[in-house]
Amino acid sequence: MNPQATAMTLWQAIDALAAQLPFSMQKVGRTLSTTLSDTHAEGGTVFQFFEGTPVRLADGAELARIDLRIKREGAHPGFLVLELKGRCVPLAEVRQHYPALEITGVPRGHSLDESTSHTATLGWGRLSFGFTERNPDCLAFVAFDPA
Repeated sequence: MNPQATAMTLWQAIDALAAQLPFSMQKVGRTLSTTLSDTHAEGGTVFQFFEGTPVRLADGAELARIDLRIKREGAHPGFLVLELKGRCVPLAEVRQHYPALEITGVPRGHSLDESTSHTATLGWGRLSFGFTERNPDCLAFVAFDPA
């Protein structure tokens, strides 16, 4: 499946998504020019899981997987993970946009898919940037965890 293209860069997409909290299937889909659908995932009694079609960004990065989780009951801003491929985004580039990062997760040596997470604490919550052991020099995912 060919990814949809958008005129936004990765950094513009992050800013646009953070600006429209709390997350909803419609707002995330519209912001990223993608269609999100319910995955009907196991354990979906507490959260509703949505997945978006891939999106190619203007800077050469690609959102290979868009994973949105919204609580079925009660007020909750949602949780969003963007998995990246395409252009390599090094940690130095992340730090240009988010200089105050702390390491919040480290690999435990069980899998090459484990990641080191660098997290920025922002006014709306936490924004984490994950680098997997498989390819530690390139950004693998961005996770939005609103407060």
